[in-house]
Amino acid sequence: MAPLLRAVLVAMAVSQVAILVTTLWLHRTLAHRAMEVRPALTTVFRVVTWITTGIRPRQWVAVHRRHHAYTDVEGDPHSPVLLGTLRVQITNLWLYRKATRDPRTMARYARDLPPDRWDLRLFDHAFLGLGLGIAALVALLGWRYGLVAAGVHTVTYLALNSAVNALGHAVGSRPFDNTARNLQWLALVTAGEGLHNNHHAMPTSARLAMGPRQIDPGWWAIVVFRRFGWVETRRLRSVPAQPSSRAA
Repeated sequence: MAPLLRAVLVAMAVSQVAILVTTLWLHRTLAHRAMEVRPALTTVFRVVTWITTGIRPRQWVAVHRRHHAYTDVEGDPHSPVLLGTLRVQITNLWLYRKATRDPRTMARYARDLPPDRWDLRLFDHAFLGLGLGIAALVALLGWRYGLVAAGVHTVTYLALNSAVNALGHAVGSRPFDNTARNLQWLALVTAGEGLHNNHHAMPTSARLAMGPRQIDPGWWAIVVFRRFGWVETRRLRSVPAQPSSRAA
């Protein structure tokens, strides 16, 4: 296999792992408490998040909860309805950073996630975690292709997460009466996150697929983890709003 192709494939695999941990841990577990994760797997999720994204979980959770509190109205940190789809797609990272710098966001929406000693000593140091992740890619692929893989992973992860916020409120089907949209193709590459209309209808559901032709790859991982006793799902569905006949 050509070194460049190997680097791209490794980068895509790393991005998918990061996206899977984002949806399972940051989103379904921490933000919405739809699942409980055993301590050993929690440690794995924390380390993977740290070295692949540098995200501070309490910040991600606070921004996401604020998005649910003000969905597509004034106060939403990344609404394409208010800001435009292209702007959210391109500047989603900046919008996220802007929201995390607002002390009111953190104080109101992450009160249940105070930093522990591991956060203060290790996981809050984003550049250290990212540096370790890049070093691992360099050790695996050599410095040139390791840096290529790191770059491809960064662009892929950011682009797909931006698409959930941008396209997930702009185009797609609306089986439930809210402003989010379902895009199955996006769900396939974001571990289920593209089923965004379903999620806004039932935010505390650990499973995002609600129809027979809907696919939530993140749920497949949850099923495996449950078989090993590593996670418990608190609920699969909550009571949604009435289905809407509207589709786009």
